[in-house]
Amino acid sequence: MDLVPYAVPFFLGAIILEFVWGRWSGSDTYRLNDTVNSLSLGVLSTATKLLGLNLAGPVFAAVATHFAPLRLDPSSVWTWLFALLLFDFCYYWFHRISHERALFWASHVVHHQSEDYNLSTALRQTSTGFLVAWVFYIPCFLLGVPAEVFVTVGSAHLIYQFWIHSRHIPKLGVLEWFLVTASNHRVHHARNPGYVDTNYGGLLIIWDRVFGTFAEEKDEEPCVYGITTQLRSWNPVWANLHIYRDMCVDAAASGSLRGALRVLGARTGWHPESSPLANKPRSPFDPYDPATHPATRWYVAVQFLCAVVFSLWFEQVAGELDAGVKWLAFACLVTWLAGLGALLERSPQARRIEGVRIVMLVGVLAASGASVPVLLWMLAYACISGAWLRSLLPGLAVKAEPSPGAASHLTPEKSRDGA
Repeated sequence: MDLVPYAVPFFLGAIILEFVWGRWSGSDTYRLNDTVNSLSLGVLSTATKLLGLNLAGPVFAAVATHFAPLRLDPSSVWTWLFALLLFDFCYYWFHRISHERALFWASHVVHHQSEDYNLSTALRQTSTGFLVAWVFYIPCFLLGVPAEVFVTVGSAHLIYQFWIHSRHIPKLGVLEWFLVTASNHRVHHARNPGYVDTNYGGLLIIWDRVFGTFAEEKDEEPCVYGITTQLRSWNPVWANLHIYRDMCVDAAASGSLRGALRVLGARTGWHPESSPLANKPRSPFDPYDPATHPATRWYVAVQFLCAVVFSLWFEQVAGELDAGVKWLAFACLVTWLAGLGALLERSPQARRIEGVRIVMLVGVLAASGASVPVLLWMLAYACISGAWLRSLLPGLAVKAEPSPGAASHLTPEKSRDGA
């Protein structure tokens, strides 16, 4: 059983509580732009799963049917304990290789782009994980873990990792020795040279201690978050694709099939000498925080909540929609979230993207067979949104201001490359 849908209300409630606590205690870790971007990536990741791009299912079924020498008893507590330890071990290697090799980093980078660190960061997930992540879990089915046990254990494992994305939880004494905690996961998300490429565990930190990838959080070296080459964008589409773009540039520059294949398996941050990305200078790191008008921020916040409602509707009806309508709904959601990102960047294309999205939304509901009253409500929403959007025009011209709070000017010795 997939436990994640049952945990979503807890996730959202915990995010609100952390935000309120941060404001009350004077240690707020949230910015609207970064939070909306993280949550947008989470919404987009969930929506991608509705498109049926499932490579894992058929492979897992084939392995379990034709290659597994036995099937473990799902009613035995030992099966569940074995499945949990095996899943966590597979996760460690998946997570480690996702940082160390370009092809896998291209998918995983999304989770590390946030320059804040809070519970919303936990929901910042990739939309391209279906391409490669499942490969690392084949051993679970090869060793006889039943599918229902795998799904339950996997979802519980994911839920556990939510709470460790917080700056408000201190070190937890003896638990630091064997569990992944907020402290050692903060280190994992840091871009400090001494912290990069460490603490890959999901549940147990023991694997990192055994395989030499553990690093302790030091009071004298506070964590600075994000990837070593800034994304400098709130566009969730670009967040998912920028490393793949870089890999294409490197492959083209390599000039041969062998060179292109080397790009796929290269260590993260490596570029062929012939690539325009090679030896690219790294600029000092300041938080990406373009100034936006308060009216724009209110518009983005309200429209993001509307996007969440649309995504929940999409999730409920996806199984009943024709393939064409389903892809149109997905495209509408992508455009919606990209438009909000463009507004937060003060992009000159923001109003145009939002206008297209509003028209697409009405089209999706009409194509899905929505009733006349629903369509009338959507037309009213479209008119209100259009008028509100038009009123934002002066605010979109706000001149950028210096980012609040200077970040550490790091010169990483190792690259968690994001450009």
